[in-house]
Amino acid sequence: MSASTSLSFFSSSLFLSSSHNKIPKLTSLSATKPQYPLKSLSISCQVATLPIFSFTGEKIGETYLDLKAAPSETARAVVHRGIITDLQNKRRGTASTLTRGEVRGGGRKPYPQKKTGRARRGSMRSPLRPGGGVIFGPKPRDWSIKINKKEKRLAMSTALSSAATESESVICVEEFGDKFEKPKTKEFIEAMKRWGLDPKEKVMFLMMDVSDNVGLSSRNIGTLRILTPRTLNLFDILNSDKLVLTPDTVDYLNGRYGVDFEGETDEDDDQDETEG
Repeated sequence: MSASTSLSFFSSSLFLSSSHNKIPKLTSLSATKPQYPLKSLSISCQVATLPIFSFTGEKIGETYLDLKAAPSETARAVVHRGIITDLQNKRRGTASTLTRGEVRGGGRKPYPQKKTGRARRGSMRSPLRPGGGVIFGPKPRDWSIKINKKEKRLAMSTALSSAATESESVICVEEFGDKFEKPKTKEFIEAMKRWGLDPKEKVMFLMMDVSDNVGLSSRNIGTLRILTPRTLNLFDILNSDKLVLTPDTVDYLNGRYGVDFEGETDEDDDQDETEG
């Protein structure tokens, strides 16, 4: 098996810097505005052809992903904003410390002001002493930030496009939910090896529905993540070395993040509630 490459968007060809169009210089001062080159917010790209493997590890066909992706000069910023939004919105913001005015005690002067040879003290709850208040400590706050749904969807599709452009980083496997008659981690690891996956690498499975036997068979593998469209997120995509899809999830991604998709669905609100 060849060495796998990370799905990190820093190494993808979609995020390599390209030659920018130069802005025309103004030769004279005038009231007319300069004509800057127009740039599209998103581009269509038929990302890659994915092999389809059977449960036994044989190649039985091919499929493709046709997703929207941000232009190379803005793709890094779009994905960065998406991942920062997801991670920051997960913060609960419940950290709290006490100031010297909130710490209990310290009402009496510890010792006389003069004739002790020591520094003057007005309270035992000073921030300079152990057990005292905290200077500029954290207080409960709301860390959440907002992002447009279209921008969030574009960040997700750009990350998937980045993953699919890496050779052998994304594969498609036929539906195998009914292949496990009982939970067995050993059988799941053997199936991964037949598909060319290393159990020691970070692998993410995206499935429309996860059966009980599949979930129980894979939960003891620490490097494995099995997600559904409801729990799909940017962090797991970028943090994985390999991405495994099923034919149904390929159709779902092409329909939701493809070129022909326009508008909003109820799943956007569901994902916002889940990530919040």
